Amino acid sequence: MGKMNFLTLWQKWMKECVGSATLSVLVNNNPTNEFPLEMGLRQGDPFSPFLFILVVEGLDALMFAMIENGPLKGY
Repeated sequence: MGKMNFLTLWQKWMKECVGSATLSVLVNNNPTNEFPLEMGLRQGDPFSPFLFILVVEGLDALMFAMIENGPLKGY
């Protein structure tokens, strides 16, 4: 994301969204203590398509550089 000129603060927000989450459950209308969730994304997470696009854009840039400068040849 840094090479795609995203601001450092924005990169930090994205990392925070993926890397940290806590959950509290209501039991008899009283919240329990918060507990940490597993890190990462799950199927159906609304954030998944956005991150997929970012990753594919990075992969596209790497593949283009390999074709221009490296051993790969384009169609």
